[in-house]
Amino acid sequence: MSIIQQQDLIDSITDALQFIANYHPRDFIQAMSAAYQREQSPAAKDAIAQILVNSRLCAENNRPICQDTGIVNVFVKVGMQVQWQADMSLEDMINEGVRRAYLHPDNVLRASIVADPVGSRTNTGDNTPAVIHTELVLGNKVEIDIAAKGGGSENKAKFTILNPSDSLVDWVMDTVPKMGAGWCPPGMLGIGIGGTAEKAMLMAKQSLMEAIDIQELIDRGPETATEKLRVELYHKVNQLGIGAQGLGGLTTVLDVKIKDYPTHAASLPVAMIPNCAATRHVHFVLDGSGPAEFTPPALDDWPDITWQAASNTRHVNLDTLTAADIQAWQPGETLLLSGHFLTGRDAAHKKIADLLSKGAPLPEGLDFHNRFIYYVGPVDPVPGEVVGPAGPTTATRMDKFTELMLAETGLLGMIGKAERGQQAIEAIRKHQSVYLIAVGGAAYLVSKAIKQSRMVAFEELGMEAIREFYVENMPVTVAVDSRGQSVHETGPKLWQQKIAEIPVKVEPV
Repeated sequence: MSIIQQQDLIDSITDALQFIANYHPRDFIQAMSAAYQREQSPAAKDAIAQILVNSRLCAENNRPICQDTGIVNVFVKVGMQVQWQADMSLEDMINEGVRRAYLHPDNVLRASIVADPVGSRTNTGDNTPAVIHTELVLGNKVEIDIAAKGGGSENKAKFTILNPSDSLVDWVMDTVPKMGAGWCPPGMLGIGIGGTAEKAMLMAKQSLMEAIDIQELIDRGPETATEKLRVELYHKVNQLGIGAQGLGGLTTVLDVKIKDYPTHAASLPVAMIPNCAATRHVHFVLDGSGPAEFTPPALDDWPDITWQAASNTRHVNLDTLTAADIQAWQPGETLLLSGHFLTGRDAAHKKIADLLSKGAPLPEGLDFHNRFIYYVGPVDPVPGEVVGPAGPTTATRMDKFTELMLAETGLLGMIGKAERGQQAIEAIRKHQSVYLIAVGGAAYLVSKAIKQSRMVAFEELGMEAIREFYVENMPVTVAVDSRGQSVHETGPKLWQQKIAEIPVKVEPV
């Protein structure tokens, strides 16, 4: 029998969340490094380089990999011989650990959880509550898998119930392109097969806690039907040419994980959940001897690469930019931005739309005329920082506001991540605007370009408030040009054709 102290669990949860916020798992670093070495698409290789440089910078400076520090997912296996010395419930102990992690004075993590989700959507302020799954098992230990899941990848979760005779591979291959790039590839795909609807989703999420080992599996050769399916999907998804950040390239997934469970003879439930380029999870065990300890990867685990813009990169002064200037920008072109722009995302856009619908003025000092807006919700800064990690959020959530913003505020252009929907692309074309992307998964690297920050409007929205940033040489890519041409459409198509010319051995299921 083991006696688990309440404080040991709380401290372990706190330390685990701080750890995974700042450190990629070693297997992820190795897989991403391998993807960088084999990548032939210049745009995708550049994006992977930024992700890896960002990862190392975060490890060196103990800062979050991504500004979206996630919703906390916890899988707990409690041995039936465990005895607790605690005056709190298991759920309360875990949430207390979450609270302390996200409010840690040396490294405050962004609180992203809102209560009353179909009502006021009020931020809980400390990222609680976590999503907790508990299982009683044999033994005298407590095993915990904990992850921080970003909204961009979580929002791309998919579920279906196929007929038993349907092709699961066909469903995956039809679904992945429709997921777009908002999940920040390259990452992992977790797939749950069987059980019931909720069981399949749970297995898909659990599978993402496993180590990346697809290359070892390929090298030794798949043996079971599930292993063969993993290898087949890994090759076929990468043959789609979606690539890093959806720009087109050789690597879209680093691994495909599958868990299955017996199911009803009339059903084939299938769930698929992606993990992004800010993969964050860790496993630990409590046996009564004290709190868990976490060892960071060695700095030698990161590849010896640096990121710098190409010599022909266009330098843009945002403070003198005109509508005529942006007409020359081409899809896929890299820019270095300097000057001032505004920030804002979902909640701020909703407030602006509500004011404009009532004929009310925007808050004093808020003027979008001839300016860019950056879709971002940054982490709070620590001493010595202007702003904390400040990577882009998924732009498609702002699509429904794009026509309004371009037509009624004088907005010149937008910066975010991933593709835009047809509604937004049509508005961009109509108003001869432009949409740029920064690399999702390079939040700390992006923040280094931000030299000044000031509050402009809606301070009560916290991380979603509108700020003005002054940046120097912030790297972005032209994703949609003023004619409505999207690199997220042209890039993957081009690389799908190129990949089709490369022979790949696919093991049949």
